[in-house]
Amino acid sequence: MTFAPTIIERLARARADLRMGVPIVLTGQNSVVVLAAETLDAARLGDVLAMGGAPVLAITARRAETLKARAYDGDVSRVKLPDDAGLTWVQSIADPADDLRAPMKGPLASVRDGDATAHRAAIALTKTSRLLPAALVLDVANGAAFANEHGLTAVPLDLAAPHLVASSPLHPVVHARLPMDVSEAGRLHVYRPEDGGEEHYAIEIGRPDRSKPVLTRLHSACFTGDLMGSLKCDCGPQLRGALAQMGALGSGVLLYLNQEGRGIGLANKMRAYSLQDQGFDTVEANHRLGFEDDERDFRLGANILKSMGFSQVRLLTNNPKKVEMMEASGVKVTERVPLKVGENRHNTAYLATKAAKSGHLL
Repeated sequence: MTFAPTIIERLARARADLRMGVPIVLTGQNSVVVLAAETLDAARLGDVLAMGGAPVLAITARRAETLKARAYDGDVSRVKLPDDAGLTWVQSIADPADDLRAPMKGPLASVRDGDATAHRAAIALTKTSRLLPAALVLDVANGAAFANEHGLTAVPLDLAAPHLVASSPLHPVVHARLPMDVSEAGRLHVYRPEDGGEEHYAIEIGRPDRSKPVLTRLHSACFTGDLMGSLKCDCGPQLRGALAQMGALGSGVLLYLNQEGRGIGLANKMRAYSLQDQGFDTVEANHRLGFEDDERDFRLGANILKSMGFSQVRLLTNNPKKVEMMEASGVKVTERVPLKVGENRHNTAYLATKAAKSGHLL
């Protein structure tokens, strides 16, 4: 009998620690202490600097491009801390909020030699913690002993690596009848991932025939658009338009995936909005923050559909990548059904960017 946490549970614990500003240790041939740049405070930065060694700030190649820093490791840049580095310096490298007001942050020197596997894992963990993708990383000898001495979560890198790129399995929790404006024959299904992440939902309208293609919408949660009626995007109208079509047809499935802001979280989405107010488009704002154009995992939607017994869909989308993902995940798309709603004077540029840079068919 053992009560020791599994690697999935260790990763969930590590993400919670990083969000609270607590260091974690990634153990392996080269062990490192990791602190999220966003939640770092002056005291813990002082502790890291007092340990000696050569701490680096790991950032993504997207953020490095903005800062004119070398990304010798391809997708990751290991930026050396200058001798006088303080909390303000670290946070200015991680957060682009003041890039235009204080553009001269360099020249920044990057580490060229050595293995960046742990640094890449550190960035993946900050991303899935819904934090800015930047981490302070310091090599330590005997990482497991160091973690035990300081009461820190230790994560074996070799065991963690596959789970940092895999889609966490989802399990049904409960489903119940949910009468709605668009249809009194509604049912809500709740799915929970194994990795401690956010739950996802399937709204089933009517009793769709599992042997035929079902009208389906993959909808990513958008607090500002779905609930607040934001005019900066077309999410709210798309949500309501999709449900209305399903209600009129008498059947359908809307997958509501908790992947706010194209998978970067609400706080980072608001950071992107702030950058858009400075003149950057949606994609440029994501890149300045250190994220890719789209960080969502649409495999989740396909997995939910298959667990519900569906293998074919008529997909309500303007995004060809969703069609490709469905097909790649084993769900046949018999038809792409356009969903062109919600354009207004506040989101014209946003929609144009989706068409020009993300390939949406608008």
